[in-house]
Amino acid sequence: MVNNYDRIASSYDRLSRLVFFHAQTDAQKDQLPFIPPASKILIVGGGTGWILEAIAKVNPSGLNITFIDISANMVALARKVDAGDNKVLFLQGAIEDQEFEHPFDLVITAFLFDNFAGTRAEQVFEKLHGLLNPGGLWLFSDFSETSTRPWQSVLLKLMYAFFRQIAQVEANTLFNTKQLFQEHGYRQVFHKQYYWKFIESSIYEKDQVQIPGP
Repeated sequence: MVNNYDRIASSYDRLSRLVFFHAQTDAQKDQLPFIPPASKILIVGGGTGWILEAIAKVNPSGLNITFIDISANMVALARKVDAGDNKVLFLQGAIEDQEFEHPFDLVITAFLFDNFAGTRAEQVFEKLHGLLNPGGLWLFSDFSETSTRPWQSVLLKLMYAFFRQIAQVEANTLFNTKQLFQEHGYRQVFHKQYYWKFIESSIYEKDQVQIPGP
């Protein structure tokens, strides 16, 4: 199965810290104060679930969280995380295959879109866009496709080569997600860069007024 990190689930966080120190986790933690109380949250590609404990330190109760990852081993690890008194529903599978009874106030995607080739990235974006309430927030963090440092380009190629072997990652280059947010009328309300601008953390607010389709 493509983009499945089952084989390295137990060591994924350690590998991340080995290469990027705390940059990937800091990019996500710095977004958490923006989470409104009593929010309905969708976390897609949540990995080992450490983010649930980090969220609980900011909002220890009152949140309704749906956590999904394509890796069964990642979901198993996430179930063991202390999420405080927040309610968490765990799902295993691809987000494209899921149906939900209600929209969400907030979507979290951390280092998710770097897995997808162009067409699929657009499909996943459209799926999540449709699940987010008008005025809702999208907490987005990933590698920067506009990075210009030569060593970052080399590192990115090495990462893709490694993860194609380990997780059958379908992409071989970063997709321009900024363009999708612009095309769908999102407003950027937070932005910060890490690891010599190789990692970006952004929060986008969905337009309150959604124009109906044809």
